[in-house]
Amino acid sequence: MNAEVAAIKTAAETGLAHAYSAARMRLPGDDAIAAQREAAFGVFAKEGLPHRRIEDWKYTDLRALMREAKPLAAPPGAAAKARAKQAGALLGDVEARRLVFVDGAFVPELSDTANLESGLAVRSLADALAAGDPALAAHLGKLAPSSDVAVALNTALMGDGAVIHIGAGATIERPLHLLFVASEKPAATFVRSLVVVAKGARAMLIESHEGPPGCDYQVNAALELFVGDAAHVDHVKIIGEGADALHVSTLAAAIGAHARFNSFTFTAGGAVVRNQLFLEFDGEGTLAGIRGATLINGRQHADTTLVINHIARDCQSREVFKSVLDGEAHGVFQGRIIVRPHAQKTDAKMMTRALLLSERAEADNKPELEIFADDVQCGHGATAGALDDELKFYLMARGIPAAEAEALLIQAFLGEAIEGIEHAGLREALMESVAAWLNARSA
Repeated sequence: MNAEVAAIKTAAETGLAHAYSAARMRLPGDDAIAAQREAAFGVFAKEGLPHRRIEDWKYTDLRALMREAKPLAAPPGAAAKARAKQAGALLGDVEARRLVFVDGAFVPELSDTANLESGLAVRSLADALAAGDPALAAHLGKLAPSSDVAVALNTALMGDGAVIHIGAGATIERPLHLLFVASEKPAATFVRSLVVVAKGARAMLIESHEGPPGCDYQVNAALELFVGDAAHVDHVKIIGEGADALHVSTLAAAIGAHARFNSFTFTAGGAVVRNQLFLEFDGEGTLAGIRGATLINGRQHADTTLVINHIARDCQSREVFKSVLDGEAHGVFQGRIIVRPHAQKTDAKMMTRALLLSERAEADNKPELEIFADDVQCGHGATAGALDDELKFYLMARGIPAAEAEALLIQAFLGEAIEGIEHAGLREALMESVAAWLNARSA
């Protein structure tokens, strides 16, 4: 006699199931979208939250880390919108076209949607879903891996986000800033954005997430990005969530032939952060730089998981990720480069380095190569260690105080990743944020 053993659902898994059941009839979208949501929720219902026995989630046991599922966020009130006017300060003087979302909902009165440049179209996902926008059927859900449970939950419960189309040959001078702000409510938001950059177009996309300290809200964000042939796209994500927040985000991108694509992720906030990137090089001759910097302390946990799929030949990718860990912080980097049989002449190199400022900090680095072609140049490396005492002594011997010497070395360590950002103003703003983090550490 065979007996089936059913997995016991956690409180968070049960709460997510109840949230979907209660919200499914009022979530926006036509019958096709409803079917897409249902199929996505079926993935979660079967698999449950990711746990350490799943290799890709080995170091971020979401089933254990997510104790409960917060209720879905209600539309923001006037007070939340008023507080959101001050959001985005980390960008400093960077002039950008802001698209503001508060508690997962688009706020037109805080957004800059007037006088759009030629070739630029912007609307909210909620409006696009309600209107049955045909662009959604062509693109939504085509890139984000449907088998990933975090993506599946996002698809099932997505409420709002940005839908952006940049026409062929258009150059968008001002960066487009998707600003996601959480209010002081312990709620959950599921935001989904779709960006299509047509052939030969150029744009910079900034995606930032922030919220108040002392509030254990939850964010599940996903962005699907289509980069056309000969296009040039820079993407920067800034994760500055409140100290008690749980943040899971996904970037899924398909990059065409002879394109240039740069992505940078800056992580400094959140109690638990999982940032995952799924990138496909679909056309030959593309150049890409994928970088990131993480600064965490206390008991923060930050996981960057990267999968790069080289499908076409003659592409070059460089991946550089730096982490600075203090206190009992736990940093994770998982990077996988896959080179398919037809992707000859691929040039791909990955490096991750972790700087441990405390004996209690922990770094797990797992770079991987899967190569199915024979004419390639690929490599990876990983290091973890403390500050170089000799370099620190060298600076102190020249009259620099110990704390300042440490700060200079840490800034230099992170600089290799941050300097890859082409926008000078944003590069300077992030270096100032690093300096502020270091000043708070030494205070």
